[in-house]
Amino acid sequence: MKIVFSVLISLFSIIVFSQEPTKEKQKKSLVKSEAQKAKERSQKAPITSYKIITLDRDTTFVDTSLTIKKEYDYNYLRKDNFGLLPFANEGQTYNTLQFDLNRVSPFPEFGYKAKHFNYLEAHDIKYYSVATPLTELYFKTVMTQGQSLDAFITLNTSERFNFSIAYKGLRSLGKYINQLSSTGNFRFTTSYHTKNKRYFVNAHFTSQDFLNGENGGITSIVDFESKSPEFKERQRLEVYLTDAKSFIKGKRIFLDHNFRINPNDGNNNLLLTHQFNYENKFFEYNQATVVSTIGDKKINRFGEAFVTGGINDQVRYNRMYNKIGAVYENETLGKFQFFIDDFRYNYYYNTIFIVSDKVAPNSLNDAINSFGGQYEYQKNKWKGSFLYSNSITNQSLTNIDGNLKYKIDDKNEFSFQYQNLNKLPDHIYNLHQSSYLKYNWFNNFKNEKINSIQINAKTKWFNASLFATTINDHLYFMDESTIENVQLVTPKQYDNTIKLLSVKASKEIKFWKLALDNTILFQKVDQQDAILNLPELVTRNTLYFTNYFFKKALYLQTGVIFNYFTKYNANDYSPVLSEFFIQNNKEIGNFANMDFFVNARIKQTRIFIKAEHFNSALSATNTFYSAPNYPYRDFLIRFGLVWNFFQ
Repeated sequence: MKIVFSVLISLFSIIVFSQEPTKEKQKKSLVKSEAQKAKERSQKAPITSYKIITLDRDTTFVDTSLTIKKEYDYNYLRKDNFGLLPFANEGQTYNTLQFDLNRVSPFPEFGYKAKHFNYLEAHDIKYYSVATPLTELYFKTVMTQGQSLDAFITLNTSERFNFSIAYKGLRSLGKYINQLSSTGNFRFTTSYHTKNKRYFVNAHFTSQDFLNGENGGITSIVDFESKSPEFKERQRLEVYLTDAKSFIKGKRIFLDHNFRINPNDGNNNLLLTHQFNYENKFFEYNQATVVSTIGDKKINRFGEAFVTGGINDQVRYNRMYNKIGAVYENETLGKFQFFIDDFRYNYYYNTIFIVSDKVAPNSLNDAINSFGGQYEYQKNKWKGSFLYSNSITNQSLTNIDGNLKYKIDDKNEFSFQYQNLNKLPDHIYNLHQSSYLKYNWFNNFKNEKINSIQINAKTKWFNASLFATTINDHLYFMDESTIENVQLVTPKQYDNTIKLLSVKASKEIKFWKLALDNTILFQKVDQQDAILNLPELVTRNTLYFTNYFFKKALYLQTGVIFNYFTKYNANDYSPVLSEFFIQNNKEIGNFANMDFFVNARIKQTRIFIKAEHFNSALSATNTFYSAPNYPYRDFLIRFGLVWNFFQ
């Protein structure tokens, strides 16, 4: 830590006090005319020349400012994690406080969702177009013995060809026994278009891996909550698992391109499109010692096992997706697309097992074909799209998705979203194999039916959204064990209807150099049984001060963030499945989480210092959890930076 701190101090000194070579030349060149200086300034690329482009062709620009949003984005996920409750160590999973259906696919997915919060899907990858080479470096300290780094570089070899390379790596030992996190996200992207813009292509390759020590949580919450000096060192707290770990890795090749048939871009265009996605994933759960020790007692945390030790559960998955379409584009009428797609998957184990005297398969594989159409319209202040797809093979699969946006000006816009989804179950629900007896199953669950509406309002006075959804045949996990300290988690399907209504509002109030940023979420679930458990109220309030110093060379931002959610029966976590499951025995919440931060910007460098959960050191007892038996983070000071280079 001392070495890292020394390096950062040196880096800060270099940024503040070093002189740029160009400035030295200007000082020596006393005869340079004002015309020459103006010419040099005009040759400087504007920030709008550094474009960030999504898969849907939405474009933003590189932003080196320091706003309160940058404070919210400065975390392991590199995005605002409001509604997510992190576990104690960086790089572990998150409990979910906010129900969110964004980007739900009708196709069956791999499962093991607790491992996918930092897994970059195809729609998460960004593409670039830059006037000069652009580099971004992200650094942040972690809990113990490690660091979090994210390095990125992109450049255009010509106006028409761009590529980028990035790697995000994390290693953190954590405060508790067997809590190591070691993760990596490598991504490579490339973009190209012909001189006449007749052909466009975006492509990327990703390789990602996540290793986590799985300690199963602490065995005695009394020891944790007592705030006894004996347990101030968290490694003295007893945990269920001392040598278990989970590991997931995945690789993906992705291609999205289109070709315009008519040679010249006109009022009427006809295009051919193709999208290709090949991905493979691997999940492994290891546990050297089956028996757990709780005081003087010996238990099998996950029930009886086929083996006495050396558990090594493995599953593999690969999928290939092809989508071919034709697009008619009219300047007045909009864009009409018709497509067919082919989705093939193989989810498999290396063994065959018997469940209830029946031989269960060791794999699930299928080919799903569907057809559909999409209409897009954008003119003046209106922008909208409507998608419909349906399977033409024997699987029942439907997706209706509509979006409409009306933009009054840069500060005021309204949008409406609707989705009706008939989704095939994720594979982990239908087939799972394990060395633990009760963690083997073979099912044939029905599709989930999801019907949701979302209305968003972004105004100069406030931002608000209303989300309503109805879910039928909801799939979930639950613990069937009746024995204390034993988890027997199995998949279930709910026969009744679940209804959810949520309202989210945010407003920033500014006075002088002070600001109060508020985000409040209210959720209400209507269900016959406690299946979808969520807190009714989640809030984040930030009071902060901003000002310039040293002749505006330094921009300072400092304040306090207050996070809170009401008590509820939070989902518990299963290390064997890397999934969350419902429980109705222990409530968590109703505790304040307060962070104090000091941030600064010097040129294109943003420096972040934060005292996380500082109020935990002032409370009489420890009552903060991320999940039952999983304590939330203690008071900790962390720091780091984000540094952009424009070459």
